Amino acid sequence: MFQPVVPIGGVAGWAFLSRTKDTQQAAFNQSPQLVRDAEYFRENIGDVTTAEELVSDRRLLGVALGAFGLEDDINNRYFIQKVLEDGTLETGALANRLADKRYLEFSQAFGFGDFSTARTQLSEFPDEIIGQYQTRQFEIAIGEQDDDMRLALNALRELPDIAEGSGSDTTKWFQVMGSEPLRRVFESALGLPSSFASLDLDKQLEVFRDKAQRALGTDEISEIAQPDVQEDLIRRFLVRQQIAGGVTGYSPAQTALTLLQNSF
Repeated sequence: MFQPVVPIGGVAGWAFLSRTKDTQQAAFNQSPQLVRDAEYFRENIGDVTTAEELVSDRRLLGVALGAFGLEDDINNRYFIQKVLEDGTLETGALANRLADKRYLEFSQAFGFGDFSTARTQLSEFPDEIIGQYQTRQFEIAIGEQDDDMRLALNALRELPDIAEGSGSDTTKWFQVMGSEPLRRVFESALGLPSSFASLDLDKQLEVFRDKAQRALGTDEISEIAQPDVQEDLIRRFLVRQQIAGGVTGYSPAQTALTLLQNSF
């Protein structure tokens, strides 16, 4: 299997990864196991019309869950079946009651509980799920070399999705706060301590907004998700992570310049 390359950590490593990501992702997608996973899913998912059929096929289920970062649930068949069969249209549906909204996105994507005909029957559905699966698998492979890079890639993917979603800005902030990997990026980038999570949620929201306004020039999620502001957020995260780890990969002068450029 092709192994993604991250030759250095921090901002310099992020710059390299940003330049080479598309090429590396394309090569990664051609890894034999991923090719076999994609072919099997594309050839067989159209025959699946119920949640029970999906969870009964471990290979299909592996791709389906992996597309939403839920691969650890591969053995929780009955739980996953319930999530899918309940759908998302009723307030009491299991996916709507779970704090982790990946299950909501998963159930919506397959549509077993929401539509008379599941989305597995749509011609574009296999490529939609396979694309998400390959992206997530690439992030995992990057994380095996540098977990900070995985978190940065996750932020790059997840933040715009939240910004483009429905709901108020407060709702979107709560979605950010409820996503563990995205929250870690924000907390580190904004210089918040680990004890911060013990505060009342409304207080956390207030502090997040205040810190974002000061550091990024805005406290609106839709604006933070804009490419230039999002890049600023990621750079701040990576610099602070390097400092916390005690290994910057920079000379003292370069580190000082980076901090000044980011207004720390």
